[in-house]
Amino acid sequence: MTLTIAFALVAAYVVGSIDFAVVIARMHGVDIHEVGSGNPGASNVLRSIGRFPAAMVLVGDTMKGVVGAAMGMVASGTGNPLVHWAFLAGFLAVVGHCYPVFHRFKGGKGVATGLGVLFFTVTLVGLIVVTSWMILLKLTKTASISSLIVAAVAIPLAIWQGATGLSLVWLAATVVLVVWRHKANIQRVFRGSEQKVPT
Repeated sequence: MTLTIAFALVAAYVVGSIDFAVVIARMHGVDIHEVGSGNPGASNVLRSIGRFPAAMVLVGDTMKGVVGAAMGMVASGTGNPLVHWAFLAGFLAVVGHCYPVFHRFKGGKGVATGLGVLFFTVTLVGLIVVTSWMILLKLTKTASISSLIVAAVAIPLAIWQGATGLSLVWLAATVVLVVWRHKANIQRVFRGSEQKVPT
């Protein structure tokens, strides 16, 4: 590992630590940790503040994954978005989102940031995933169920698009982290108490 790559990996985590839900909620005079589900993510912003602020959070969180993966690719010197350094840096951006250094390591679920990684590395997969997520959200009105379903198909789709080796390892780590961050949601789904989102 070169110094350039090491710097890119650290920078990806730092970029991921910028929590747009916290920032945008504060702009509206709201502490996102104290309203709704308490989760600093786009779904809670949607329920608690509104559609436009939620859209801003979604775009910002997605771009963190794009930027993180891009830094990994550029640092590798290959120009190939499928290089495993792009997936590793993208994974670290998701880690930053979930455990942000700027917000006492209390972050979101990592779905949008993980989507940004897919958009950069395997663009067609990213498009399929976001389209599927939107359809599932319309059908289930439950963001967590939609997110978990699309997370489950991300790896097979990435293989279809040519991801191999360590790239798949880091993508799998991203999926496992996203699922882990949804453990409370999974429990609520089985209890029938998971919150719906307005669609």
